[in-house]
Amino acid sequence: MKIGVFDSGFGGLTVLRALMDRIPEASYLYLGDTARLPYGAKSRETVARYAASSAKFLVGEGAEFLVIACNTASALALDAIRDAASVPVLGVVETGANAADVSSATRDVMVIATAATVESHAYAAACRARGLRVIEKACPLLVPLVEEGWIEHPVTAEVLRIYLTELTEQARQAELNADTLVLGCTHYPLLRGQIERAVPETLWVIDSAVATAAQVDRRLAGSRGTNTAEPPQFFATDSVAKFRTLGSRFLGHAIESVELVDLGN
Repeated sequence: MKIGVFDSGFGGLTVLRALMDRIPEASYLYLGDTARLPYGAKSRETVARYAASSAKFLVGEGAEFLVIACNTASALALDAIRDAASVPVLGVVETGANAADVSSATRDVMVIATAATVESHAYAAACRARGLRVIEKACPLLVPLVEEGWIEHPVTAEVLRIYLTELTEQARQAELNADTLVLGCTHYPLLRGQIERAVPETLWVIDSAVATAAQVDRRLAGSRGTNTAEPPQFFATDSVAKFRTLGSRFLGHAIESVELVDLGN
């Protein structure tokens, strides 16, 4: 089984990392559309065009299953991606909502994400479709802090404390008894330890990368094969040097080879 993973940048490498841990016998293709990020500042139509071209590229490289490890693309363009791809597609918004549906006993859920993802209300819609009450909060400072490498930095801890205090107060005012917190950005799994230390032990934290890997594993049960996997292939639409340097932080080990590709406008 060859699995294609797509993101506008580097955060999706946390999903790839979880997939490789969960399904080591699969082969992986990862595309970071770094020349056209951030998707969050683009229109729905533009995001759909970019995401569809990325999906077609991965399928053309042999991907038999696609994981859309980009919250913006999952929120705004999942239908367009499915129309463009000839293989099954799974997006991180639906996997996060599925995990919340399973984990929440109170049926009240909180979500933290980027401003673009929150403004799309994709998590709210997905959670409500599953009978959950939900409150979302944008945390725009977290992505640059992660990309700066300030994972355990006291500044990051203080920013998290402020965001989570505000979110808890918003939930209280909305009369929600939330028992689940969804990390609605693929950068946030790198902050999971910090986040879990900042919230009560009774609040279950859903790592979007781990949740996605578990659901892909279930979807592919019986069709994954047993051959030894090939090393993952990495593609980027902009600087491969930056991809190797920053991407290694998200993947957890060195990325030796990245192929530069041109997907057009």
